[in-house]
Amino acid sequence: MSKKLCVVGLGYIGLPTAVMFANHGLKVHGVDINEKAVQLINNKQLHIEENGLQDRLVSAIESGHFTASTEPVEADVFIIAVPSPIKADKTANLDYVREATESIVPFLKEGNLVILESTVPPRTVEDVMMPVLKTSPLEIGTQLFVSHSPERVIPGRVFEELVENDRIVGGINEKSSQLTVDLYKTFVKGNIHVTDATTAEMVKVIENTYRDVNIAFANELAKVSEKIGVNAWEAIKLANYHPRVNIHLPGPGVGGHCIAVDPWFLVELQPELAKIISLSRQTNDSMPEYTALKAKQIMEEKGINNGRVAVLGLAFKGNIDDMRESPSVEVVEHLEKLGVDYTAYDPHIKQNNLAKQTQSLEEAVNHADLIVILTDHNEFKTLDPKVVEGSMRTKMIFDTKNCIDRTLWEDNQFDVFLLGDSKHSEV
Repeated sequence: MSKKLCVVGLGYIGLPTAVMFANHGLKVHGVDINEKAVQLINNKQLHIEENGLQDRLVSAIESGHFTASTEPVEADVFIIAVPSPIKADKTANLDYVREATESIVPFLKEGNLVILESTVPPRTVEDVMMPVLKTSPLEIGTQLFVSHSPERVIPGRVFEELVENDRIVGGINEKSSQLTVDLYKTFVKGNIHVTDATTAEMVKVIENTYRDVNIAFANELAKVSEKIGVNAWEAIKLANYHPRVNIHLPGPGVGGHCIAVDPWFLVELQPELAKIISLSRQTNDSMPEYTALKAKQIMEEKGINNGRVAVLGLAFKGNIDDMRESPSVEVVEHLEKLGVDYTAYDPHIKQNNLAKQTQSLEEAVNHADLIVILTDHNEFKTLDPKVVEGSMRTKMIFDTKNCIDRTLWEDNQFDVFLLGDSKHSEV
């Protein structure tokens, strides 16, 4: 068993992974170029939100098994868990992966294992990492071992899924794979499946692309349902009772660091072949504008031409604080382009990232004509209409996540609208 790990990238994946290894007895040094994040971590404070992370971080530091800084150190294993976003032209930005790899080269020694956890386009290990690692005097495959083992966890359940989920390990050779398997057996209870590095990269991109295509299908169903007078949510629920059907759910768009990004990796690699993938991305990317237009239309059909919207939810999914690629941000941008006044609120986003964001629900709904729910936080699912009705100018709510108790809001004289359903309540 390797004795010391160096984890490069202390974000939503890197920090929980580092803490998990530290709490299982390994010496772990975390690295991040964000000096503020490193300072917070060393003070046993978090710069991200994740269930159970605070207690685990404190335990890891107090046990002496976890340290953090802005520079790598010598170790037996290096894990790279940095972002791999897309550029404005929808091509992969692999600068972080390349720079992280370059940063560890001076610290490599014989017998080291380098693992890439970041989700990346197929062939990134071969075409991006390997040329950098070959600048080391170590011979790849005999003195230095390399593999890809993509994270497969969901925000909010990271620690449960790190343990329970099956893991994919793709080494550049058999020894690389075996060393990686042995390492993750430290805490992984799920099955560990071994393949080559490029296939492992492809597997993770396939997983997220499947979900993106499925969501695009659901969003098309929502649009069609609105036109023909069907509740898409009910229809999808009933269709999913079929044993071989698993349709995802519609919404105001797709966000996060994976589903909204990874399909573009395949489009970039083979644009002439990835037709369905490209169309699905375009469909999901169109939903924020569709949502903003629908919000404006709802108000205009009620005779409100200069309406005010209370946007509830800025995180890309419920009960987390992650705004990466969040469709909510794009909805807000489209509201601005349409000249619609708004105030945005998210109880999980503790600092204002938008010009018209507030930390107060009361301020968000004050004089609003329409509440638009964009993220299904528990706080919004259980929101009592009596709490907001006195502050609103017009009692209307547009639920894009099908997360509120519709009957409760209707009983309180709210006009309720649902994405994917043309039938709405008339007060």
